[in-house]
Amino acid sequence: MSAMFRALENRNYRIWAGGALVSNVGTWMQRIAQDWLVLTVLTDHSGTAVGMTTGLQFLPSLLLGPYGGVLADRYRKRVILLWTQVAMGLCGLAIGLLVVTGNAQLWHAYLAALCLGLASAVDAPTRQAFVSELVGREHITNAVSLNSASFNTARLTGPAIAGVLIAWVGTGPVFLLNAVSFAGVIISLLRIRTAELTVATPAARSKHPVMDGLGYVRQRPDLVLILVMVSVIGAFGMNFAITNALMATVEFRAGPGEFGLLGSIMAVGTLTGALLAARRSGPRLRYLLGGAIGVGIFSLLASATPSIWLYAAVLIPLGLACITFLNSCNTTIQLTVEPQFRGRVLALYLAILQGGTAVGAPLLGWIGTEFGARWSVAAAGAIVLLTGLFAVIAVNRRSPQTFRAQLRTAFPGRRATA
Repeated sequence: MSAMFRALENRNYRIWAGGALVSNVGTWMQRIAQDWLVLTVLTDHSGTAVGMTTGLQFLPSLLLGPYGGVLADRYRKRVILLWTQVAMGLCGLAIGLLVVTGNAQLWHAYLAALCLGLASAVDAPTRQAFVSELVGREHITNAVSLNSASFNTARLTGPAIAGVLIAWVGTGPVFLLNAVSFAGVIISLLRIRTAELTVATPAARSKHPVMDGLGYVRQRPDLVLILVMVSVIGAFGMNFAITNALMATVEFRAGPGEFGLLGSIMAVGTLTGALLAARRSGPRLRYLLGGAIGVGIFSLLASATPSIWLYAAVLIPLGLACITFLNSCNTTIQLTVEPQFRGRVLALYLAILQGGTAVGAPLLGWIGTEFGARWSVAAAGAIVLLTGLFAVIAVNRRSPQTFRAQLRTAFPGRRATA
């Protein structure tokens, strides 16, 4: 099998990847439907309301994500995922029925986003850590990249499907289809051969498991740098649900079809980045720093585009830069963190990434509402670019190697022993 898809040689991973793809398509359909519902049906194009909805969806990951990582390190990940998938499917079903029956109100959208976020706070770190049990250490890098490719394939198709369905039948049926899509992951989890999983030794019980995980991170300067960068870039550089919605509806006066198409066009870049990463043997510092700086530069370019089609074109390299940065972060954690801490470190990573989105979304929504959509995108790009440049300075000062030599090597850090 091609080196780009070598993780698919594993039967359990093939089954998991198929179910995840179905679910990811549904998730992206719901994201578009949720933003469009709040922006055009429940409010009069309020960027602040969209930002609040997004914030409520990701806030639980910031507050509770580390505890989700404790569960992932201590209990069977497959069982945890079965319960979280059921919970998220019920969230989509509930809001879908409210919309279809004409009873949906803004607070319903807020509550549905919050409930989805609560389930995701446990699901996300468990799902990430489960990858290493499916494929073992040998194919972790490839499996992480293929997960990104699957996610972005869904991002390529989901928004386009959602845009067509919203224009045709409204947002309610899109929520219901997403609820059904969770069956894909549930079925795949039930079909996995548990005897073939590479199960890590459960973490020992302690009085302060979250603090133990934080203590482990504090001893790793490479992880600290990653988490600081992720906090800023997640808050400002990856709030595309807000910035794309504002640019499409306020700046370019586009309809749901064009809005959904923006997500699909951006996914061309993110899917390309994920497939390129799948060919690599491991993370490199140049991809992490270059991805961060690229997000800042292309965000600034996007803020100045005069038409929706030029804006869409800039989203392609912007998406590639985003996935290059995120894949480098994820792979570094998967390969260098000890197995008994992997769930907690991944949970902290996701909590900071998604929690940053929760913090940044209302702020960017407010900037877009008060000063215009372009200012929201430009502010995000400037902050991310400065973060990337400061990271370059920090790395250059910390190591006795020349900066050019560091860029050619793997990201510094200990390799996991199992």
